[in-house]
Amino acid sequence: MVGLLSAGLAPAFAIMSFIYLKDRFTEPISLIVKMFISGALLVFPIMFIQYALAAENLTSSNFIHSFFFVALLEEFSKWFLFIYMIYHHEEFDDHYDGIVYAVAISLGFASLENILYLLTNGIEYAFLRAFFPVSSHALFGVIMGYYFGRAKVTDCHTNWNRIFAFVFPFLLHGIYNYILTGIKSNWTYYLIPFMIILWLVALHRMKVANQATTL
Repeated sequence: MVGLLSAGLAPAFAIMSFIYLKDRFTEPISLIVKMFISGALLVFPIMFIQYALAAENLTSSNFIHSFFFVALLEEFSKWFLFIYMIYHHEEFDDHYDGIVYAVAISLGFASLENILYLLTNGIEYAFLRAFFPVSSHALFGVIMGYYFGRAKVTDCHTNWNRIFAFVFPFLLHGIYNYILTGIKSNWTYYLIPFMIILWLVALHRMKVANQATTL
């Protein structure tokens, strides 16, 4: 059990440490942990809703399942949690902060989801899940946090940036899931380039947000 928990949590701690150490003005660890735990708790209501939708057998479309039953539900929940818990918090006061807190929420969600998956399917999937589901959630969080940060620190297009903080992670998450469920063979030929591009975009967003912090 200890090994399984370690395998389930290690990728999230590694990515969160990387994001945190890139911050020029570090955020309170206690608040990051709070957002991480809050993100993890989202797993239970979302799993219940997804189970209910699957039980109703509403559609056989991989597109609808990927974009609306998974991506829409998960990214909207994380977006709403960010708005409710951190957007108006006094510690959220510069552009890069949005990335730190959004990634904490996303990694909390991904970590518990990962642990539950490994409990069900075995620890041998730990490496594959670290590279794909856990890191993808973190990267969606970077994109979400980038636009939340822009909305918080700039006076122009504030509402649009808050909308973009949901729309772009939702679309990226939907594409990610559709590659996994809609492509029956050689899906790695599509998913690996997608993940590489996603990492490059996320790293660029982090750099821009950090530069904005110093202006």
